[in-house]
Amino acid sequence: MSPRAVAVNVGANTNEPGFRAPVFADGSFAFVPIPESEPTAEPVPTYGDLAPSLPVDLTAVADTPVHLDPEFAGYPGCERHTYGDPYGVKARPLADLERGDWAFFYATLDTADDPPAWQPPDWGAYLIGGFRLAREPVTDWEALAESERAVFANNAHVKRAEMDAAVLLHGDEGGLFERAVPLSSPTGGTDANRLVTDLSSDSGKGPWWRRPMRFDPEATATLREVIETRAFDEWLR
Repeated sequence: MSPRAVAVNVGANTNEPGFRAPVFADGSFAFVPIPESEPTAEPVPTYGDLAPSLPVDLTAVADTPVHLDPEFAGYPGCERHTYGDPYGVKARPLADLERGDWAFFYATLDTADDPPAWQPPDWGAYLIGGFRLAREPVTDWEALAESERAVFANNAHVKRAEMDAAVLLHGDEGGLFERAVPLSSPTGGTDANRLVTDLSSDSGKGPWWRRPMRFDPEATATLREVIETRAFDEWLR
C-alpha cells in the first residue's frame, strides 16, 4: 500500500517562548523547540545548550529547559527520529498512520532577510522535517516491553515525570530538512498555498497553520517529490 502522511505544527511560536525561529532567503532555517512546561524525571536540554548550534539569539531564555520534540537524529541533544503528542487533535490522526507512512512537521518561521519571491514578507508556515514510520504508532505505553521502550527513552514526553503522550512515533528514513518548504503563499503567512488547499485535508481557511493536515497516498507522493526537488513554484498561488 502506498504511504499516507500527516503534518502537524511544532516548534517555537509567539506564544511559547514568545518568538518564532528564522527562515532565510536561501530557505535555510532554525528549528527551535518550545519550552518544557512539565516537571521532568531527568535533566533536559536548555535553550542555552542549543544556542551554539543555532543562528538565533537565545540569551533571554538561555536557562529555560526545552521540550525537544520532535526528536531528529543529528539535531543537538537528539538520538533518533521520534515524536510524541498528548493532545487528541494531533494524536488521533497520527495514531491512524501505519508503518511506512510519513509524519511531517511544520513550523511558523519569521522572514529574516529581504524575502525572495517565494517567501511571505513577515512570517509563514513551512515544512521543516519529517520521517517514515519504522513501526506502528504506539498508543499503549504500558504494553511495551522494556526493549521497545528504550527506543523512546530520549523523547521529551518519556522524560517527563509522568509520561503523557497519547501517541509515540519512531521513524527511520527522514529527518530535519536543510531547506524549508513553504505552506504559506508569498502574499502572507495566513494565506495557505496549494500544497495545503489542493493536497491536504485542510481547507486553508481560518487558522490552518495550527491544524493537523492529512495527505492521501497520491498527495503524499506529490508532497514528497516537492520536498525532495524543492519544485514548489507552481504551488505557491
